[in-house]
Amino acid sequence: MIKITHDSGCVCVRFSYGSKLEVSIINKKVIPNNVNDDLVNEKIRFKEVMVIDKDGTKLGIKLRREALDIAYDQELDLLCVAPNATPPVCKVLDYGRYRFEQQKKAKEAKKKQHVTEVKPLRLSPVIDKHDFDTKMRHARSWIEDGMKVKVDMRFRGRLITRLEVGKKIMNSFIEEISDIANVEKRPSLEGNTMSTVLAPKKK
Repeated sequence: MIKITHDSGCVCVRFSYGSKLEVSIINKKVIPNNVNDDLVNEKIRFKEVMVIDKDGTKLGIKLRREALDIAYDQELDLLCVAPNATPPVCKVLDYGRYRFEQQKKAKEAKKKQHVTEVKPLRLSPVIDKHDFDTKMRHARSWIEDGMKVKVDMRFRGRLITRLEVGKKIMNSFIEEISDIANVEKRPSLEGNTMSTVLAPKKK
């Protein structure tokens, strides 16, 4: 006898002879491969898996088909949560709810994550006042917008002999913007470049 039933999006096909059940095939909402990278339901191809029930109870090692039947009988899904374990670990759960909660957590984490942009700015050890003031306006604008500013000063060729002059210009720049910015990284010389990092003052 062949018995076909349809319930809650689950198609069950059972082949039986008399009262003895020989084969049970269940095809429950197969998740398309292009949806995500999770190993869920029919995408799980391991021969044997460790099954954890929806309440966290370990049901032991089951054949793939047995594990799927356990989930489908509860109208739930089987998700492989540890594919690299020996044997792989699968959990019975509501996959739709699981994905919703994962996406919600990701959105909340993204909101809490604050990435500060760092704007580059270059001074010269022979900079004139007009250029200095222009650079200062840019730096103040970025700092006021909540960005950090990385100030570089390169000493090329003979300019390396102007090191002390360059330090004075850099310190003057820091002092003039000190009303809205703190020095996150003190001026230091690496190779032929002196640099400092300025960050907005906390309000």
